[in-house]
Amino acid sequence: MVNQNLKLIFLGPPGSGKGTQGNRIAKELKLDFISMGDILRKEIKERSKLGKEVSNYVESGKLVPDKLILELIEKQVDRAKSSDYKGFILDGFPRTLEQANGLKNITEIDKVIYLKCNIETIVKRLSARRTCPKCARVYNLVTNLPRKDELCDDCGVKLEHRVDDCESVIRKRMEIYETSTSPLLGFYASQLNVIDADLGIEAVYRKAKEAIV
Repeated sequence: MVNQNLKLIFLGPPGSGKGTQGNRIAKELKLDFISMGDILRKEIKERSKLGKEVSNYVESGKLVPDKLILELIEKQVDRAKSSDYKGFILDGFPRTLEQANGLKNITEIDKVIYLKCNIETIVKRLSARRTCPKCARVYNLVTNLPRKDELCDDCGVKLEHRVDDCESVIRKRMEIYETSTSPLLGFYASQLNVIDADLGIEAVYRKAKEAIV
């Protein structure tokens, strides 16, 4: 039986599968899935007050300040609590110790799922990733092929290979990840559950769910 008001964080490097696994578990356990990337895109699209501030940083290629990121997270957590609330999963947040400390003032966290993944596995996965430019659906030419050629199943649009999914950029992103995010593992040591993300999708899913429930 799943506890009510379950508050979780999914951590892991790009390509570890935290978004895929977190989204799947959130749907099954009826938790709100809060993705920082989705939040930023939504606020910018809606041109909210926060969205306009965030857009100025994004469009100029600068990092969004922690203060704004924390405001966005607090807004989403409050929104989740006002719905048929059973808890939430945070994906892509926090990314730094500063953000983790700020999050403590917004909400408690019950468990942290860390998907540990070998860099060569990540390079292989992200190099094969393709995205629909119209609906943003993500495919993988190794593990999640579209039904026809390299066309989106939903839109029929030619899939794109993101510039930041080339090997040299992936390895650079991993260096940045290790520097900024790895310290979070110590911060959340008492709540941390480490899962080998090199395993298959179903095996990772089972282990993540076991750690949660």
